[in-house]
Amino acid sequence: MAKKTKKAGKPEKQKTDKLKARKWKARAKALKARLASVPLVAKSKVSVVSPLAPKDGFPVLPEIAGLELATAQAGVRYQNRTDVMLARLAPGTVIAGTFTRSATRSAAVLDCQAKLGKGDESTGAAILVNSGNSNAFTGARGRESVNALSAAVAARLGLPENRVFTSSTGVIGEPLPHERIEAALDGLVTDLSPATLPDAARAIMTTDTYPKGAMAEVEINGQTARIAGIAKGSGMIAPDMATMLVYIFTDVKIGQKQLQSLVSRLTDSSFNSITVDSDTSTSDTLLVAATGQGPALEDMRSAEAKAFERALGEVMLNLAHQVVRDGEGATKFVGITVTGAADDADARRCALAIANSPLVKTAIAGEDPNWGRIVMAVGKSGAAADRDRLGITFGDITVATAGLVDPDYREEDGAAYMQNEDLDIGVDLGMGNGKATIWTCDLTHRYIDINADYRS
Repeated sequence: MAKKTKKAGKPEKQKTDKLKARKWKARAKALKARLASVPLVAKSKVSVVSPLAPKDGFPVLPEIAGLELATAQAGVRYQNRTDVMLARLAPGTVIAGTFTRSATRSAAVLDCQAKLGKGDESTGAAILVNSGNSNAFTGARGRESVNALSAAVAARLGLPENRVFTSSTGVIGEPLPHERIEAALDGLVTDLSPATLPDAARAIMTTDTYPKGAMAEVEINGQTARIAGIAKGSGMIAPDMATMLVYIFTDVKIGQKQLQSLVSRLTDSSFNSITVDSDTSTSDTLLVAATGQGPALEDMRSAEAKAFERALGEVMLNLAHQVVRDGEGATKFVGITVTGAADDADARRCALAIANSPLVKTAIAGEDPNWGRIVMAVGKSGAAADRDRLGITFGDITVATAGLVDPDYREEDGAAYMQNEDLDIGVDLGMGNGKATIWTCDLTHRYIDINADYRS
């Protein structure tokens, strides 16, 4: 007759529980000590460059004929760093742009929108940008600041006021001390130079951890056309557009309407296809200036025009990706591609739901291949979906097919893939031919550190 296993008595169980309690207490104490040794970077204001920053640093940007720039320390908000950028553009320059669709957009955005495509192009143009204060939600005073700065720049450069475009980025709701910027204008005009794009990229930064630049060159009618752009953006990043300022310059000669058509179309597949935190800014501005000092584009159906469009699109997408790579606290760059949707709009809706899900983003931060959270995001997105048709991939790894975990999927393979800095997540809805790609980043505690004391 087999002996019965003797159950642990009450004293023995209490002893075991005490041992477990001491063990967990010791672990908690060790973890507390580790956390105490980690510096609170945001509190100490120490700048830490994003681990996703371009490995080669800031690119060498070509000089653009007809463009001069200068930067200055105006003390708008920051001390001991440049915070104002002025660009002077040659007569004949045309300017196109896209802007935030926020219902609470800033005075500068509204002013730029009103001026776009108007004014005498033969007089030239200017762009004035400040960081540290967004001049948003500042009422009549905000409009007065924009008007005062436009008039001051116009007077110094001999331009009509409707050819001066201003942008502001930074804290919302505080009056812009525009008199500090005005005081810096004479020095800015004196310092104007064609070789200061890298300095301009730094002057427009806020919580960015590195300056962002991109360039391209393309042959048009046997001549080299040049494109160079800079951007700022790190948080409050979501489509329509993101919290970003982007300035792209080219020497191509092109009509304003033709340039505007290109920029509007390319924005949708670049800056309107990124998200860091799903929050749409009040101040987003993208301006593209063509100085007309280089080769001319006359037939927009020509091979040269198509090549220029591709090159411009590459610069815009490069800058958009850099904004995500500098997402506040980001450690992972993530591309989310949805295929098999009922239409492209549904694919985009689904991809954004995944990209903006805090549960998905924190799982990515923790390198957890939690595909269940992706299923959740698909279900809540509002896109037409069928559980039993759904497929999911992590890079080349098939995770789920036809609504079920793939029989060959191994959790350790998914976990190993999640350790990469660059990740690709694929979702196939099995509903049609619609497709879309959205780029995002993970969500870490560093995001909280940065935004909890942004104004302090």
